[in-house]
Amino acid sequence: MTDVLPPEPSGEVEPSFRHELYPYRGEEQFLSGTLGYIQEALEGGEAVVVAIPSDRTSLLRGELADESAVTFVDTTTLGPNPGRLVGAWVAWMRERGEGDRPVRGIGETAWREARSAAHLSELRYHEWLLNRAFARSSAWSMLCPYDDSDEDQGALQSLSRCHPLIRQDGHYMRNEGYLTAEEYPFEAMNAPCDPYQELSYTHGDLAAIRSKVTQCATDAGVSEDQLRKLAVAVTEIATNSIRHGGGRGTLRTWSRDSTFLCEFRDAGYIPDVMAGRTRPTVDQIGGRGLWLAHQLCDLVEIRSTRDQGTTIRLHVDVTERS
Repeated sequence: MTDVLPPEPSGEVEPSFRHELYPYRGEEQFLSGTLGYIQEALEGGEAVVVAIPSDRTSLLRGELADESAVTFVDTTTLGPNPGRLVGAWVAWMRERGEGDRPVRGIGETAWREARSAAHLSELRYHEWLLNRAFARSSAWSMLCPYDDSDEDQGALQSLSRCHPLIRQDGHYMRNEGYLTAEEYPFEAMNAPCDPYQELSYTHGDLAAIRSKVTQCATDAGVSEDQLRKLAVAVTEIATNSIRHGGGRGTLRTWSRDSTFLCEFRDAGYIPDVMAGRTRPTVDQIGGRGLWLAHQLCDLVEIRSTRDQGTTIRLHVDVTERS
């Protein structure tokens, strides 16, 4: 990490989204970094949106007066799926940035509450995707505090790849560890658990796909409400798979650690890494299936390359029945 930059880019720097990672240890460092960032925003006439865990919210609120330019939002209302976060941030930033008013976000993920390795991987991917979602926006910037008190350098390095800038001592610096590659280097997905169910499908097999998933999900203990949501998501993904994945594919279902999973594999390719991450517009063609899947499932994993095709996994958390 090199090249300390001034608090604001100079006029010669091409406008772009400013995305900073802020590693801290303890409450004192958390407050000094976030309050300094907020003060910079207020002095510049900017609005601030804060989305952090509840304990940090109470801590930060206690240090702030009733400042109308600072808004606290609750990410828990979005549910566990990180795939919903980009769309939420777009809405929050637009709402606070009335006219051309610049907006700063402070977003701290509750990393230690990750439900699985897959969930943790998708949280990191979300952080990287923010750079793509807001790439050309000079009006928005974001600070991502990260509690480094456990000194897990591997975790910090993985997260560092997702942030082009890093904040230290009240300044941000270019992060040499930032990953600028067009294709994110996904972590390998775990193999399906044995025993798993498998079904090859093609045109005309949509009813068979829905029936197979419903039966397997019921056997796994998925509730009726979850089944209804899953049925919609499965219909959307299966339809897209048949239509855009070469007319055929493979369905697999299994359970792991109180989670039901169904996986669709086909020969298609999804070039848009933002597909399904932002709310489709009224006149948009395509993109609604993945958006619905993200809204209806507890986690959605997408792996798509030109040479290996596309794999989409839908996760549903199995709630214990009383």
